[in-house]
Amino acid sequence: MAAAHDREVDDHAKGRIISDAPLSLPVPVHLRYDPASSPATVRFGFPGPVEWSFPRALLETGLRAPTRRGDIGVWPCGRVQTVVELHTEDGVTVVQFDTTALLRFLRHTYAAGASMTTH
Repeated sequence: MAAAHDREVDDHAKGRIISDAPLSLPVPVHLRYDPASSPATVRFGFPGPVEWSFPRALLETGLRAPTRRGDIGVWPCGRVQTVVELHTEDGVTVVQFDTTALLRFLRHTYAAGASMTTH
C-alpha cells in the first residue's frame, strides 16, 4: 500500500469468484484510490485489463446493507463476507471478499483523503 502522504492507495485483496460450479475460484484484486484525480471513486482491478470504478460510498454502504448503483451491487454476506456483483453485456461476475480487507481499504482511502487536506 502507498503511504498516506503519497495520497494514492493501492491495496490488494483476495476475492473468490462465485458461480454455479462446486468450487469458487480465487482471484487477486487490486483496490485503488486516487483522491487527487477522483476523490469519490474507488477502483477494483482484476487480472488482465479489467478494472471497475464506482463510488466509494457504494462500497461503504454495501458493507452494512444491500445496495446497487447501475451495473454494480454490494451487500454483506453473513458477518464476515461482502459480495460485489458486476454486470456486463456478457453476464454477471460475483466476487466474495473478506469484509476486513474492504474495511482496511476504506480506512486507507479516508486517511489518504485527509492527508490531502493537510498538505
